[in-house]
Amino acid sequence: QVQLVESGGGLVQPGGSLRLSCAASVSFFRFYDMGWYRQAPGKQRELVAGITRGSSTNYADSVKGRFTISRDNARNTVYLQMNSLKPDDTAVYLCHAYLGDYDYWGQGTQVTVSS
Repeated sequence: QVQLVESGGGLVQPGGSLRLSCAASVSFFRFYDMGWYRQAPGKQRELVAGITRGSSTNYADSVKGRFTISRDNARNTVYLQMNSLKPDDTAVYLCHAYLGDYDYWGQGTQVTVSS
């Protein structure tokens, strides 16, 4: 059974940093495109950052220059380094893995940015 397990969320002050991790129990992880999404209360789920199996990356305009997505295929893990956090970044952050007909989501980790 495929599992994506996120960790690293929490409460942080504005301007602070967090590093999210997503550990994937999936075969052939290196072939999956991976992404971080977020969903705030009352808002639609949005893509925050994505990384292809070739390690090309893309970011939402709202996080460019502040967030960095990376992957470690040896550890079946994808990371999201979040710097200069703002209250608007408060949301549940979810990990996503995609490969053709295979589409998996994690349960999410809460990130709260507040003073």
